[in-house]
Amino acid sequence: MGEVLVPTTPPSVLGMLGWLPPPVPLLPVLAVGLAVWYLIAVGVVRSRGREWNWLRTASFLAGCVALAAVTGLAIDGYGYRLFSAFMFQHLTLSILVPPLLVLGAPGRLLLRSTPHRGLGRYVLIAALSGLRCRLARIVLHPGFTIPTFLLSYYGLYLSDLFDAAAASVGGHVGLQVFFLASGLLFILPILSTDPLPVRQSNLGRFFDIFVEMPLHVFIGVILMMAPRALTDTFAHPPANWNVDPVADQAVAGALAWSYGEPIAVLTTLIFAIRWRRDEESHTAKREADVERDAAELAAYNAFLRGLHELPPRSVHGASTGDG
Repeated sequence: MGEVLVPTTPPSVLGMLGWLPPPVPLLPVLAVGLAVWYLIAVGVVRSRGREWNWLRTASFLAGCVALAAVTGLAIDGYGYRLFSAFMFQHLTLSILVPPLLVLGAPGRLLLRSTPHRGLGRYVLIAALSGLRCRLARIVLHPGFTIPTFLLSYYGLYLSDLFDAAAASVGGHVGLQVFFLASGLLFILPILSTDPLPVRQSNLGRFFDIFVEMPLHVFIGVILMMAPRALTDTFAHPPANWNVDPVADQAVAGALAWSYGEPIAVLTTLIFAIRWRRDEESHTAKREADVERDAAELAAYNAFLRGLHELPPRSVHGASTGDG
């Protein structure tokens, strides 16, 4: 499935941003396709006189750009033999791209932009059927998403599974797809405002964030402290790169330790703001319900007084009569 294209020049930040198309450009093509669909769908929604928040559009397109860049530029070639480059890809695909895509509310956009007749009708039926199926409930449950997220770090890098998967182009691309999917499954229940088969409580979602945040720290510390290369894939980089595999592994660990923290904090902040809005909305609803019930009770009491022809007596009048 294609030949591994490893850059010949030593790795550098600018070099990793160079043009070197991957042998199997699955994810770059997917990113371009998603961006084109999103822009067309936004145009359809606005042509119908409905507004669409530009922040959602910016977030989704930023996710598409990050997805295309990290899998379509030269960094992908370096990622076959350089642990730090591959870790940067991994973190971007599992931690950065998923929240950006989810905050774009693509599910809601799909429902608003797709026509209810012709081919669009079948697209909507497929989307709604996917939401209602049992599999969707399982893969979005914390009992599945958290272990999958753990597997994408500890289960891969601390076992022989990674070397077996990363030995070929197909395995390399498969790992990238897995990282993206695991990140999406984890973040969807936390940040998505789209229709979902199950909706966790705010407390449950906060627990998921709390569990996820230290994962990168621990694996990062393990990689930084390891005295030898933990994977055969990155143990023998090209000689002309002049890269010490153990030192590069420590850089990969430092990335794992530091990359995810700002994003996790920002995710927590967005979630906290939404939680506060939910609480304010529920409080306002409860107060409105109390006021409505009080008004209905007052109207009912007035109706009973009218039936018995007993006009309401003031406290002052009652005390005067007693006197």
